Amino acid sequence: MMKNTAKAGSTALRDDLCVPFQGFGLGLRPTHYSSYLAQRQAVDWLEIISENYMVQGGKPLAMLDTIRADYPIAMHGVSMSIGSVSPLDRDYLQRLKALAHRIEPMWISDHLCWTGVHGTNLHDLYPLPYTEEALRHVVTRVREVQDTLERRLVLENVSSYIDYASSEMSEWAFLSALAEEADCLLLLDVNNIYVSGMNHGFDPREFVDGVPANRIQQIHVAGHSNMGDVIIDTHDAPVPDAVFDLYAYACQRFGLVSTMIERDDAIPPLEELIAELDRVREVAALHANVQVREEACA
Repeated sequence: MMKNTAKAGSTALRDDLCVPFQGFGLGLRPTHYSSYLAQRQAVDWLEIISENYMVQGGKPLAMLDTIRADYPIAMHGVSMSIGSVSPLDRDYLQRLKALAHRIEPMWISDHLCWTGVHGTNLHDLYPLPYTEEALRHVVTRVREVQDTLERRLVLENVSSYIDYASSEMSEWAFLSALAEEADCLLLLDVNNIYVSGMNHGFDPREFVDGVPANRIQQIHVAGHSNMGDVIIDTHDAPVPDAVFDLYAYACQRFGLVSTMIERDDAIPPLEELIAELDRVREVAALHANVQVREEACA
């Protein structure tokens, strides 16, 4: 039985940090609805974009209700704007909580970023300055979100193309401090680490080494576009070898962590994505240090 523990000013959360390894998943996209309805696919779980289903009804929600009977679901948002200085959107959080109550997801994730100003969503994921002031601000907001959702929030590192002159620490140091102080979990996007590392000139392996193993709930792998002088996180191509190499390194560092492929543009037939997911499985089987994960979750 899982025990609960309450912190001052925070909803009681489970003592154990690690949800068991769930295997390997894909993002649920409308173009593949019919394939999932036709027969059971070689996919362990599916991740949805939360905002696409935060509605009262309609075909997407009806499809999700049917598909979730056969596949565990993770919820992944793009609009929480946890790093913004604007007030938290309480209506958004209540609709997110209602969707979670309806589909009972394995976990709820979003991005460590801000998405707009003065109530306007700019539909992009902007990085934060990594300062003590920003850390204090985001810790408070994460705790408030977790109190509302009554569960730990899972936060993803974003890809970035600019640095802030005001930053006082590395991104991975900021993430690690946030996870510990807010008692949240992390979605490690290996492709985003690679993209940011190439754009800013740091070793992506240093990022992987710098985050706490017991806080890693999920991993994303994806493709990107190399423009020569900058790499853009586009999710419109197969996972490249360099990202698979970094994923192998992450498996050595963290053991078996629930992992999925993100593909949001130029989406191929489901059979192609499943074949690519088989490579993810193979890399994990070859490189995952099971003992490390067991110790991190003990």
